[in-house]
Amino acid sequence: MSGRLPGLGGLVLCGGQSSRMGSPKAWLPFGGESLLQRVVRVVGEAAWPIVVVAAEGQEIPPLPAEVTVVRDAVSGRGPLQGIAAGMEALAPDLRAVFVSSTDVPFLHSALIRRLFALRGDDHDIAVPRAGGHYHPLSAVYGVEARAEIHALLAASRLRPFFLFERMRTVIADEALLLEGDELRDADPTLRSLRNVNTREEYEAALAELGEGPQPPGV
Repeated sequence: MSGRLPGLGGLVLCGGQSSRMGSPKAWLPFGGESLLQRVVRVVGEAAWPIVVVAAEGQEIPPLPAEVTVVRDAVSGRGPLQGIAAGMEALAPDLRAVFVSSTDVPFLHSALIRRLFALRGDDHDIAVPRAGGHYHPLSAVYGVEARAEIHALLAASRLRPFFLFERMRTVIADEALLLEGDELRDADPTLRSLRNVNTREEYEAALAELGEGPQPPGV
């Protein structure tokens, strides 16, 4: 299976501080485009429309005119706050949304399609658990999660795991993810879930791509 999935939108969060990286992740060059442009493009292969959530006053790379940019005025409240802000801008006919961070240079659309299939009609959320960690910013959330997210934010319960406890959630480990033929063929080592938080991780990803180190400040 390939192409966009009916009823699935995309939500990309890019309002983080990038403090460990030392420069804004959204602007980092990767494969001839910025990281944000790359992630938006890949998400758009499986999900549409796309909403990008940025901080107030944050400069972001140019994006296609059809992509909606939402400014989240609330800082320091973690990913649930960004997801809530983005969900407010989603089209009313969507059933679910794939949520992504900006710092996943090897994201493949096959992961999005696999998670959407795993969520199916029996679950509200499909979230990967790989390498001993949950990946809430590489997960599919049903639109019904919106009310639960707002309830958690109101209670200052900011960890995404609290949402997984409250809703019908399928936890997709490596084995379950790779039972999907498309994902197993396209991304057998699940590089889609690898993010880059530090300059060293970014440079390693560039080397893996076959690009040289970027100059300081980039």
